[in-house]
Amino acid sequence: MANGSPQNFSNHTRLDPPFHFFILPVFVITLIATIVHLVQRPGLHSAWLVVVMIAAMAVIFKTRLYALKVQDRVIRLEERLRLASLLDAALRPRIAELTESQLVALRFASDAELPALAARALNEKLAAPEIKKAIQQWRPDYWRV
Repeated sequence: MANGSPQNFSNHTRLDPPFHFFILPVFVITLIATIVHLVQRPGLHSAWLVVVMIAAMAVIFKTRLYALKVQDRVIRLEERLRLASLLDAALRPRIAELTESQLVALRFASDAELPALAARALNEKLAAPEIKKAIQQWRPDYWRV
């Protein structure tokens, strides 16, 4: 989205073209082909190819999920530091009560609206989509993959 259109709730999700439009389709098509091969030529070798393809699919998804989890951990740390510097002293001890998903959603809030939105998230137990929808001044994050 860094192409000029400002990031907001409706367009903040991001596709990774090499993953979504090449790697994933190649693996899905290959899995389908191995299943067709197993149906046409039943046997241990054909069945094993299906098992290997399922394992390969699991690997690509787990690898992607591991990268996203690392990004979430970094975002969580960044947002806790940002909150520690922006929240009133009375609210700072409650930073630890924010869930990972709340912290990840709060990263889009501008510094000006973060304290009030964090207080709402804590007091009203807002879910991530609710937090994102409540943001008035969107702080873009173009780095998340």
